Amino acid sequence: MKKRKLNGLEVSAIGYGCMGLSMGYGTAPEKEEAIRLIHQAYELGCTFFDTAELYAMGANEQLLGEALKEIRGQVVIATKFLFQKDWEGNSGTRLMQELRSRLEASLKRLGTDHVELYYQHRVNKDIPVEEIAYCMGELIKEGKILGWGQSQATAEEIRRAHAVTPLTAIQNEYSIMERTSEKEVIPLCEALGIGFVPFSPLANGFLSGKVDPETQYTGLDARRVITRFDKDNMIANQPLLNLLNQFAAAKNATTAQISLAWMLHKKDFIVPIPGSRKPARIEENLGAAAVTLTDGEFAEIEAALGKIEIHGNRTDEDIAKLRSLQ
Repeated sequence: MKKRKLNGLEVSAIGYGCMGLSMGYGTAPEKEEAIRLIHQAYELGCTFFDTAELYAMGANEQLLGEALKEIRGQVVIATKFLFQKDWEGNSGTRLMQELRSRLEASLKRLGTDHVELYYQHRVNKDIPVEEIAYCMGELIKEGKILGWGQSQATAEEIRRAHAVTPLTAIQNEYSIMERTSEKEVIPLCEALGIGFVPFSPLANGFLSGKVDPETQYTGLDARRVITRFDKDNMIANQPLLNLLNQFAAAKNATTAQISLAWMLHKKDFIVPIPGSRKPARIEENLGAAAVTLTDGEFAEIEAALGKIEIHGNRTDEDIAKLRSLQ
């Protein structure tokens, strides 16, 4: 597996998003199977694993920690903390205490004494980013974390936070179907030397080309509320899949691999973290690191994408509706 650097932190060119092993896409696999999948990803060259305290109320961190305990020194772990919007301890000593408490709980679940990357899961609008950044700097000095990041941050929030404690990475949604970050965030990351880690790089599986407009999703499956999976939108987005299929055939690859190869070609500080619960799909996703596009092929894809309208998206607000539908 090729390597990339997130502001000095070396990781595999493609990481593994572990959320789906515990939640988000219907019934989760059994613990033993989930551990086997994590081990498979590592054996295929993945050294970058992403989780969060929010995922299954900490169970995902615990799962990942157990799976990686024998190879802890060979991998990079990223986890995240989330302050609810109504949390009022947003300044000074109390903020530091709360962050340290959250981190210690994550470290205990992960079975480690530090994590390489610690993200603010969503940027709170009522807590100055400078205060979060200062606290992250203190945790770095203590050796509890090696670097820090923001998730779904704006260019302004990134700039202000980075001025206090340099950011290691930004984790935003980004894919061929969701390119908002190209306007300001990715150029800013390039200018400041910050890594960019796309979540949902395959648009929640849509770009695999294996989803069916007739498929019905049930329970706590996020695809029930992500509008790109509405039947009409899936049909309307077929031109995008046709384009990907065209290049996949020419490169002896899959549509998912072309989607990831496109992303890897765009910037050398972009490290996607696709997630999957199927062995074949994990091999396919990580195999995308070996699929290379020429500059001409990349330009051809970009030109074609400029003529395709994307229908539907994924929003935090929609995801929040999921539990009410169960």
